[in-house]
Amino acid sequence: MSLSGNAIVAGIIGWPINHSRSPLIHGHWLQKYGIDGTYVPFAVHPDNAVDAIRSLPKIGIAGINVTVPHKVTAFNVVDVRDAASEAIGAVNTIVVQSDGSLHGSNTDAPGLLAHLQVSAPDWKPKAAPAVILGAGGSARAAVHALLEAGVPEIRIINRTKSKAENLASNFGEHIKVVNWSDRASSLAECGLLVNTTSLGMKGQQPLEMPLDDLPKTAVVYDIVYVPLETNLLATARARGNKVVDGLGMLLHQATPGFHAWFGVNPTVDEALRKVILDDLK
Repeated sequence: MSLSGNAIVAGIIGWPINHSRSPLIHGHWLQKYGIDGTYVPFAVHPDNAVDAIRSLPKIGIAGINVTVPHKVTAFNVVDVRDAASEAIGAVNTIVVQSDGSLHGSNTDAPGLLAHLQVSAPDWKPKAAPAVILGAGGSARAAVHALLEAGVPEIRIINRTKSKAENLASNFGEHIKVVNWSDRASSLAECGLLVNTTSLGMKGQQPLEMPLDDLPKTAVVYDIVYVPLETNLLATARARGNKVVDGLGMLLHQATPGFHAWFGVNPTVDEALRKVILDDLK
């Protein structure tokens, strides 16, 4: 559809930006709901990120998503931050308020939790510990989400143990750091395993994660979505575990921003999944 002079403009900044599927997601919704608006990818060099973010109110941008490497910069630039971004230390969604101030949030945590609850409705967060592989930004989002859901213990496992210890120090007594060499035995009695590393992603090293000690009732979640079914998920599925792929997190984390900018609460459905899966082929 054509744009009018009243079109709402939102977008995403990153460096580089050509890998992002966010324009496809938001473009699908804009067309579906017949909205007079557009969503633009902006390639912003790190040296220009602060100025670019601060300029949003001046050029009439309703808001933006923020991807690597600008999430921490955005965290430091916005005027107001939500609880999730404060806990995670990064902002991935910015909404320009009516007074020109910038409100920053992190939708990775609620996106992960929403996708998990939709895809594995029988998962009971308060019933058993969770194991998280990794200690980066996605791991922080997962920890925040799971603590909010009431998971009683979260075991953090990372190849560089000091990074796991740093993450644990920010989240309190419910976090336990486990040595990478003990990752297999850490699965005993857990109800959820989440891989937040790039291991197993196309072009990356494989994830070597024995599942012998994992209860058959546990859910296995991999945030990697290229390939959509990683070796971790295939192995878990073959032994009878419920599995959740990473594409849904990408889709669900996009809904709060779209709602804030364009005034419609969009639906994550099979049609949207197909749009992204077709693009990934």
